[in-house]
Amino acid sequence: MVDDNELKRLRDAAVPAPGESAKARAFEAAMRAYDQENISAVTQGSVGGLRLTERAQKLWSEIMQKKLIATPALAGLVALPIAGYATFHLLREQPPEFGGDEKITETLADKPATVRPLAKQAPGDQAVNGPLATSLPEKDKKADADVESRDATDALVAPASPPKSEPTVAGGLAQQNAQGQVAPAEPAPAAPTGEFALDSTSAPSTSRAARMPAAESKLMAPQQPATAPADQIAPQEENRDRVQDFKTNPVHAALEDPVSTFSIDVDTASYSFVRRSLKEGFVPQADTVRVEEMINYFPYDWKGPDSATTPFNSTVSVMPTPWNTHTKLMHVAIKGFDVKPTEQPKANLVFLIDVSGSMDEPDKLPLLKSAFRLLVSKLKADDTISIVTYAGDAGTVLMPTKIAEKDKILNAIDNLQPGGSTAGEAGIKEAYKLAQQSFIKDGVNRVMLATDGDFNVGQTDDDDLKRLIEQERKTGVFLSVFGFGRGNLNDEMMQTIAQNGNGTAAYIDTLAEAEKVLVEDASSTLFTIAKDVKIQVEFNPDKVSEYRLIGYETRALNREDFNNDRVDAGDIGSGHSVTAIYEITPKGSGGEQIDPLRYGQAGVNSGGVANADEYAFVKIRYKLPSEDVSKLITTPVTSANEVASFDQASTDQRFSVAVAAFGQKLRDEDATAKFGYDKIMEIATAARGADPFGYRSEFLSLVRLASALGGNR
Repeated sequence: MVDDNELKRLRDAAVPAPGESAKARAFEAAMRAYDQENISAVTQGSVGGLRLTERAQKLWSEIMQKKLIATPALAGLVALPIAGYATFHLLREQPPEFGGDEKITETLADKPATVRPLAKQAPGDQAVNGPLATSLPEKDKKADADVESRDATDALVAPASPPKSEPTVAGGLAQQNAQGQVAPAEPAPAAPTGEFALDSTSAPSTSRAARMPAAESKLMAPQQPATAPADQIAPQEENRDRVQDFKTNPVHAALEDPVSTFSIDVDTASYSFVRRSLKEGFVPQADTVRVEEMINYFPYDWKGPDSATTPFNSTVSVMPTPWNTHTKLMHVAIKGFDVKPTEQPKANLVFLIDVSGSMDEPDKLPLLKSAFRLLVSKLKADDTISIVTYAGDAGTVLMPTKIAEKDKILNAIDNLQPGGSTAGEAGIKEAYKLAQQSFIKDGVNRVMLATDGDFNVGQTDDDDLKRLIEQERKTGVFLSVFGFGRGNLNDEMMQTIAQNGNGTAAYIDTLAEAEKVLVEDASSTLFTIAKDVKIQVEFNPDKVSEYRLIGYETRALNREDFNNDRVDAGDIGSGHSVTAIYEITPKGSGGEQIDPLRYGQAGVNSGGVANADEYAFVKIRYKLPSEDVSKLITTPVTSANEVASFDQASTDQRFSVAVAAFGQKLRDEDATAKFGYDKIMEIATAARGADPFGYRSEFLSLVRLASALGGNR
């Protein structure tokens, strides 16, 4: 045990000076203890986990404590990686700023490089690295003048590129050959990987460049990727075409409802729309398929009238139904009188052209302009053309001008440009007003509306437009409608105003279709020979149990409308062909779909005597273009109108039946559910006949497309 005196003596004793070796051993022991406590806790398991300043301090302390004496070369080797490593991490945490915040949107990748010598630098201007720089090419005259007025030192360089003797271009370095030409760029060196890999936010990009004006340098905005990620791509815009909803005509029992009444329809818009749909690879929407318009799209060689005193002639035939052995087809064909070109009256036409923003697509206004150029080439020198356009409002582009001044008319068409909303109501009123100013008595006075059907300013309701057109047609100016484009087409509106404007509706999807409608069928499109044409058929219950009209759902009339001259109906143009087909069930055939009435009686004719030989009685009413009182044509349908087999029907009759079957098939109707596309192809191929314009051959290709796309249809 140590006593108090010994402790006091030790405290009072002088402390010896520490030896150098002892101090070194103590310092090393302390450093090992520190390392064990701190470095071993680093998750990465290495000194790399320390902060940069701690690493540098530790290394420097070891050097100083161990009194390492290095040569200048050794000191340089040690200091260089430390300084570089420290600089690298400092740049990662705080990128340098190169100047103002103004951005230049062009990149070197977007513009071809132009190499020019560096101009003499003005005093005080910031130096540009390298003897050469890349200039920003001009975008337009204004930009070019602006560039020329800037300081000659303005240039584009890559912001993080080191000084080079070659011009820098996007993606690599361009080298000059012996002739001074710029050689293709070499690939940029690969980016470092691993611990020394650069962040995407701090790495210098070859697609960016800085513009270096006299006082400051500015970074260019990074180039955006060409496409967005898949999950950010906006969905395709929904198709906004508007069509009229309708249900397929039902089967009627002749004993209960023996009379069928409808307006004729010479429009062809549905066929063109169906064709475009199939060629684009999808089965058309059922309500876009109007079977009568598909049938009437084709020219037929029906027998016409002998003179203009009777504007048209009708031919009725009865034949077996190819898709149902228990029924027959009653085929009603009308042929209009074909006015010779030398006898055609003068024309006063107003082109009412939609130039709204929705028309700014290749298959709209550009196609429209080409189509109307074709029509101008078809007209006679003394015909008159006016042009009214409408967008946010309506305006007259061309006052009434004779075709003799064709260049003036064509220039007005060529200068049309799209833009604005769609003030269709204002355009229609302006067009009718202009047509009245140039009205030709006993001539053709017609407004020709060309649009995608998108009315969104003024009277946009179809009923309001209908009343407007009904009022204007009383002046003797008729209206036809030509639809263009898809995705915004208002087919329902087109049908409404065409039917009430004593005109036709056509859909033009190609220049070939424009030629058909406005050149080949120009006479029937422009020159009306009969208006308000109605058909009424009374079926004989002694001969026919049931019937149904194929198509014409949107043209149905009440029974009493047939004799009412105030009720509007369709018109027939010069040389027009109109076809209507009924599927009838002969009495006792076993194909009836409706149970007979318990207390029903057989029908009798107006004389009170049953007529067992007549299938039906066909009545047609019409008015001459300049008259308001209708005329009547009647035709009884008897066994004399019947052929024993379908093959005995005429070529045109069989082809029209094939088209009728195709339309029903596209609509997925029950009548043709078990009748395949191959059967339709067989009938149409055998009945193709003379096909000078290739319309029937094209129909065969559409049937093949529908067969491939139709699925269970």
